[in-house]
Amino acid sequence: MKLSSKNLDTRRDTVYDAIVVGGGMGGLSAAIYLARYGLKCLVIEKGRGRSFWMQDLRNYVGLDPDTPGRTILQHATNQAIEWGADFLRGFVEEVIDEGDTFTVKVKVGKGDTTGVTFRSQYVIAATGIIDLLPELENMQNVFDYAGYTLHVCMICDGFDMWDQKAVLLAKTEGQINAAFVLNWFTPYISVLTNGLQVSDEMKQKLADHGYPLYEQPIAEFLGENHKMSGVKLADGTIVEATTGLVNMGSIYHNQYLKGIAGLEYDGENLVTNNMCQTSHPRIFALGDLKQGLNQVSVAVADGTLAATQIWRNIRRASAPRKWEDNIAQASQTGAAES
Repeated sequence: MKLSSKNLDTRRDTVYDAIVVGGGMGGLSAAIYLARYGLKCLVIEKGRGRSFWMQDLRNYVGLDPDTPGRTILQHATNQAIEWGADFLRGFVEEVIDEGDTFTVKVKVGKGDTTGVTFRSQYVIAATGIIDLLPELENMQNVFDYAGYTLHVCMICDGFDMWDQKAVLLAKTEGQINAAFVLNWFTPYISVLTNGLQVSDEMKQKLADHGYPLYEQPIAEFLGENHKMSGVKLADGTIVEATTGLVNMGSIYHNQYLKGIAGLEYDGENLVTNNMCQTSHPRIFALGDLKQGLNQVSVAVADGTLAATQIWRNIRRASAPRKWEDNIAQASQTGAAES
């Protein structure tokens, strides 16, 4: 069922088998499997996550390469609801471990918000990350190209940058090192630091590869119809480029878990086993929140794994279902024969 502030009261006393925090590719995959296992599941999605901004999905089996992320999300949301999952637009503020269950505190609404709590046996963290973009005075100028010809994932989109003039946007020297991986796809790389001053050692390394370095702030991206033609810098310099890779870091949406004792992290990534189970036995992490490749295909598989392990745990702790009519009939037959 699709929940809103109007019908939340119908679920206030429900103890869900699992609450999925995040309605992206991984979270919706988990919800579909949980619902098909006959488990009570709630998906809480804040909206406009990383996969929402994908303008096309060129490397997923069976889908038209021009399929946008938001279309897949809408289909998957409808599918999860049709199988029996609950779905709520809201922002998860905190998850509290109460022992046998979790309390999940949620803020619903934009202006006049409503606070509500839900309870569940398991929590699946699927809130992912959001990529940092260059901060310009006119951010719409950035959004006009981000996800089209200005990319954030080399593994996803390196092929689409093949032998093009590319800009690499970075704000630390560690991030600049992506240039020496990007050159597998194109050697025509210019490095833009948007104001960062680079060490002589890095300058020499870039020069040895023939990659121009521009340390001036970025003024605007140039082009039309989402297709880049270059980047204009604050001093008026124009760097020609038909594509680009933003490698400026990411924000991890995991704050709601910070109060849970015993969770093991590697940096900001949650450490999990091969079934996406964290160091807390009733918390699972999917996709970009865990260690591994940041790919849609990985997140979808993670959702399958986590949901299946939760079902196994609950099934093994439950009494088996019996065909009571046959048992009763056999008992009556036995009694008559005796």
